[in-house]
Amino acid sequence: MATASAGELRVPWGPGRPEPGPTRFHPVHGAHIRVDLSGTRATRVESFAHGVCFSREPLAPGQVFLVEIEEKELGWCGHLRLGLTALDPASLPAVPEFSLPDLVSLGHTWVFAITRHHNRVPPEGQPEAEALLPSRPPALLEEPYLCIEQFRIPRDRLVGRSRPGLFSHLLDQLYELNVLPPTARRSRLGVLFCPRPDGTADMHIVINGEDMGPSARGLPASRPLYAVVDVFASTKSVRLVQLEYGLPSLQTLCRLVIQRSVVHRLAIDRLQLPKGLKDFCKYE
Repeated sequence: MATASAGELRVPWGPGRPEPGPTRFHPVHGAHIRVDLSGTRATRVESFAHGVCFSREPLAPGQVFLVEIEEKELGWCGHLRLGLTALDPASLPAVPEFSLPDLVSLGHTWVFAITRHHNRVPPEGQPEAEALLPSRPPALLEEPYLCIEQFRIPRDRLVGRSRPGLFSHLLDQLYELNVLPPTARRSRLGVLFCPRPDGTADMHIVINGEDMGPSARGLPASRPLYAVVDVFASTKSVRLVQLEYGLPSLQTLCRLVIQRSVVHRLAIDRLQLPKGLKDFCKYE
């Protein structure tokens, strides 16, 4: 698979193409899902199934639909499932109980159970075993952008962060290096598609700032593609994380400066700053 040169890398939006609004969950979802009033948190309230959710709008090329695992539930076998569908959720007579195999069997749907490497499609001419080798990303502050085919995406909010605590500075490094299980609480998982010159698209899954490679090829780039999130089994609740694709906001720039200037996240509480900014620095 050809790789775009540095000069061809771009963000999906610019002055001539406004950045899309915040991502939200679709009002059509599984029978056991409850979506909060903001449309950004989906919780399975009973059982282990009927947890299929969709994006409210079709994704734009290069747009990441990013969720963070907020709650886990012991006693079930299986984890979050993630993918894309060309089916309009509003047109479904009923939301299937499972994304795999029920939704996929309806056609034009590509969904994978989240693991670190098994869902990679090897590039043409590359042995499959070689495609499965892990590729640990550089530290977040060393390489602030994730490059996926022709798109360049700020890595900052793609990476999970622990809750503030005595060992949060150590846990955050584990998220940045992507050595924790991908289904750990507070891991961030995303899906996007990248168009190809032949009119098809590749689907990519991103785990804590690391591109897992093409999970599926040949998607119809000309059709609207919705994100699919199956809050399945041991995954109980997820929330959407909003990304900045263009120039970072002043709030984000302030956060980066503050985080680089303190030894530990708990020290942020002692700074003479507005509470909203301190919370943003500690939690987001």
